[in-house]
Amino acid sequence: MSSIVRGFISIFGGKSVSLFLSLLITPILVRVLGSGLYGDYAFLLSVLSITMILVNAGIFDGTRKYMIEDREDPFWKEHVFGFYFRVALILAVCASIGYGLFAWTEIPNTIFGDRFSTYFLVLSILIISDQVHSLTRGGLMGLHLESRSEPLKILRRMLFGLFGIALAALNYGVTGVLVGQIIASGVVALISLLVIFRRLNSREVIKGVPSDLPRREILSFNSLSVILILLTASLQHTDILLLRSIYNSQITGYYKAALVITEFLWFVPYALQTVLLHSSSELWSENKTEQITSLVARTTRYNLSLTVLLSLGLGALASDFVPLYFGSEFKSAIQPLLILLPGTLGFALARPIFAVGQGKGDLGKLIGATGFAAVMNLGLNVLLIPKYGMVGAAAATSVSYGSMLFFHIVAARSIGFNPVADVRMARVAGAAVVTAAIIFPLSMLIESGIISLLIVPPTGFVVYAVLTIKLGIVSRNELRTLADRLPISVSQYL
Repeated sequence: MSSIVRGFISIFGGKSVSLFLSLLITPILVRVLGSGLYGDYAFLLSVLSITMILVNAGIFDGTRKYMIEDREDPFWKEHVFGFYFRVALILAVCASIGYGLFAWTEIPNTIFGDRFSTYFLVLSILIISDQVHSLTRGGLMGLHLESRSEPLKILRRMLFGLFGIALAALNYGVTGVLVGQIIASGVVALISLLVIFRRLNSREVIKGVPSDLPRREILSFNSLSVILILLTASLQHTDILLLRSIYNSQITGYYKAALVITEFLWFVPYALQTVLLHSSSELWSENKTEQITSLVARTTRYNLSLTVLLSLGLGALASDFVPLYFGSEFKSAIQPLLILLPGTLGFALARPIFAVGQGKGDLGKLIGATGFAAVMNLGLNVLLIPKYGMVGAAAATSVSYGSMLFFHIVAARSIGFNPVADVRMARVAGAAVVTAAIIFPLSMLIESGIISLLIVPPTGFVVYAVLTIKLGIVSRNELRTLADRLPISVSQYL
């Protein structure tokens, strides 16, 4: 348990700093590119995300899952990493060649508009740098080196901000931003490789994969992981792809802004999801089912408590925050943002839950649960976007996001653990209602957006934190236990 908490602290710390950097980088990037080019960039990111799921082929999750396991092979970690390294390079090079040929035909310019052939050519290079970065990040986590992987993630974000914004400001536009991503991923991947090879026997990694490595088991997990990740990603990108195809880049840019803000809710759940996959895999391999159930139930309660607070804050401050953060031009993003919030909360709670199912390797039920939500998402987006635009996209996506929580609770119980056994929903709802009754009127009474952003968040936090303790959502004993398991440098201040 202590290693899980420490791993989470590393990942959460890295995610928090990355979020802070994103908060600084995004509005600058939006203003440098403008709403139109930002919409094109959002579209390309969605294309790249879907592509990388297929190209990565579950390598990031597989590397973390299998490297951390204790097998009889004395060079198990080296052989797993070497196997994945070869597979990753082959897949990335093939995809890169495919994108390069597609760009050479000028078809992208014909379909999407001028400059898109150039964009796809740059994407062909970005695929390789992102693939190596993903592999090495998974390798570091598989070695329990979250204390290395997360600072490197921060470095990647900083390099992207530095080079991406600089190149965009020098009139290289979206191409410059994509080149900034290539530089950032490439530099961090190289550093990560150096760290990994200090921990592994490089000769065993390079010399070849032994015949007794369970390739079928590994590839089976990867194949199912690809399906699961692809279905999950479709929930996040179907709306963007359809909006850009049916409407224009400007509307897509406004909607992407709404998504960016609502996805702030995911920074804690994402950290939990990341650490729970490989940590729960270790527990599943040791048949510690009761410990898993207890861990996930408490994690879900903590996750719910914090995410509800963040949702309330975003809802109360949306009309003040959006124009200040993105510019007055983006006021159109406020309505879809508010519609997206409830569903985004549900998805935030589902993320750590299905990571534990992945850790067990029982992916069939997870694929079924995610598949239901993905089919619902596609159908609703196709039905609502042509008629209602951004609002239709937000409604379709919010309903589908929310369904993920219901479907994955059902899946988790069938796998063998109950993630909502100790959720204390009535108490959380009570704290949320009281807090909302204070911060929403307060936000409306304060005319200045800046003053509202300075006063409302700390007020809401204090009220909610007191209620969280008083209502027993999180007990004082649990807080002390968590503090005792933190690194000394952190826990001594709690």
